[in-house]
Amino acid sequence: MRILLTNDDGIHAPGLAVLEAIARQFSDDIWICAPAEEQSGAGHSLTLTRPVRMRQHDARRFSVSGTPTDAVTMGLRKALPGPPDLILSGVNRGANLGDDVTYSGTVSAAIEGALAGIRSIALSQVYAREGMGDTVPFAAAEAWGAKVIAPLLGAPFAPRTLVNVNFPALDPQAVKGIRVCRQGFHDYARGSVVEGTDPRGYPYYWFGLHGIEHTAGHATDLEAIDEGFVSVTPLQLDLTHDASLAALAERFA
Repeated sequence: MRILLTNDDGIHAPGLAVLEAIARQFSDDIWICAPAEEQSGAGHSLTLTRPVRMRQHDARRFSVSGTPTDAVTMGLRKALPGPPDLILSGVNRGANLGDDVTYSGTVSAAIEGALAGIRSIALSQVYAREGMGDTVPFAAAEAWGAKVIAPLLGAPFAPRTLVNVNFPALDPQAVKGIRVCRQGFHDYARGSVVEGTDPRGYPYYWFGLHGIEHTAGHATDLEAIDEGFVSVTPLQLDLTHDASLAALAERFA
């Protein structure tokens, strides 16, 4: 089984090393094509206004100067000798839950794989507090990664779908299990913008990662993580709101 690994934290990210260790439990035919630098929040963006450069680090390891979408595209079209059987994206440093998946480069790399008709899985490690940087512990992902991927290898994936996996910020023995659940929704009205002043006196802004509330549901990825489970969420790329089609069509009749 040929597996392509990618991420949005960059070719040297600790989470990518974790992902490679997980992938090698299933195959020795492992290929890596990831962004040269961190691309968190890049979403499903594609580089169009400047050339993308690819660097080969060893026989099966490549980095690209663009986004996670660029990395998957270059992996499929230039780096690999043939199409992979599986694309794994991650393990991301931080959660990709609820509607945050629309911002996520990690999830978007898996989206690009799904568009290419390849079984694709995004994996993210939730962390307990801000400011941890590269000290984020990946123990839950290391212990539970293969347990999550193994059942998915034989599961049917509908066309243009992918699976989004998140590991809770817990020691492996404290994880309660795996829960298949739907995508949740945050309340972005409570998000924050942190303002500062640079050394030259000009203001700058950081989008805050804390203080975003969510409405509790019964079976979403948000609640699964809060309750100590690994969340597994199937996502689809068809964004059409079917229930609105007829009513909207009447407006143009």
